[in-house]
Parts: sequence; structure tokens; C-alpha cells
Amino acid sequence: MARRVRAYIGLGSNAGDSAVTLARAVTALGAMPAARLRAVSRLYATKPVGVLDQPDFHNAVVALEVPAGPDAEAGALAFLRQLKELEARFGRAAGRRWGPRVLDLDLLLFGRARILVERPPELAGKGTRLPAGEAPAGAADGGAAGSQPPEPTLLQVPHRDIADRLFVLAPLSDLAPRLVPPGWHETVATARTRREREEGREAARVVAAWDPVAGTWRGP
Repeated sequence: MARRVRAYIGLGSNAGDSAVTLARAVTALGAMPAARLRAVSRLYATKPVGVLDQPDFHNAVVALEVPAGPDAEAGALAFLRQLKELEARFGRAAGRRWGPRVLDLDLLLFGRARILVERPPELAGKGTRLPAGEAPAGAADGGAAGSQPPEPTLLQVPHRDIADRLFVLAPLSDLAPRLVPPGWHETVATARTRREREEGREAARVVAAWDPVAGTWRGP
């Protein structure tokens, strides 16, 4: 039997009926090939980050069991490809960073793996930019002398921003409060408390809970 890992996916939306969109997204995630839906956080209303002149977001986190792949990098990239295809099915289009989103799906954690790998072009999207002088795992050597290749876009797991993003920490702590993600020195619950002290608890407000029978949100 193929090895499987627990993956955590952050969901966000602030265009249209976000609660309905995220409910449909949860169902679609659970229906992905070889994926098993294990847990769904509560639904949170959160203030936008970066670009403030836009509607509040709705955010949640889902736990799935997914194929580990031949190695962590290959497994995570294969899973990321499925997430991006799902975003496209929901009408996600390229837009400004931190701008409004019909559906945003972020791979937060992939088992216990720490991953920093270059994304293939079709998955470039909004990933991490490569720091100067560093090379991602699997990057090819060489290149024409004096050439300036495009700056690579990376997949970074654990997601680089989650330690400081209450809109992720709040729903993630619903599912895994005692988890210490790879490379961290605190639990998810401790990180959430730290951010709530800085941002205020109202920065991430519970608005509904997941009803697994109905496949929708029930609130407040």
C-alpha cells in the first residue's frame, strides 16, 4: 500500500458568497483522487492583509490524507498541481498579490517534510521567491555566461507565512493545536496566542462550524 501523509490546506475567499464557495471547495478537496478528508476547521472572518481596500475574507483549514509520492518534493508538487487545478475550476484567475480571491488554496504542511523546491512553470503562481545566492532542491546547474534567467518561484513547506498569519493559525489550531511544524520552536496554539496578542482576537472571528453530514457551514 502506498505511503500517505497528512496535509493541511488553507482555504480563503472574499469574492461572491465566500461561505458557499469554501463549502464547495471542502467537498471538492475530499473528492480528489486518492485523498481522504480527515478534518475541517471552523470558518473564520478575517481582515485582509496587504491590500486593505477589499472585503473581509473567510478562511478555514482542511486536513487531508494524500499520497506521499516517491519523495516529499515530488509528492508535494503533485498535490500542489491538484490544488491549482481545483482553483482554476472555481474560476480563480491571476490577479494582484493580496487582492480579492474567489478561492485561494495554500499547501501549509505536508507531513513532517521541510521542502524548498522550484516550481515547474505551470505552477509558478505566487510562490516564494528565491533568496539571492541560493539554489532550490533539484535546480539545474550551468547556463549561458552572463545570462539572467527568470527568478525561480519556489514551493516552500511549511508555508513561510503561517507563523505570523492569524487567519491561518486560528483555523489550523482548531485541528492541530499541539503540532510543532517542522522548523518551528512553538506549537500552533502558542503561535496563535502570540498573534492574537498582537492583532486582537477580533482579527479572526469564528462565524460558523462545519457540518459533515450536510457538507456545509452552520453558524454562528
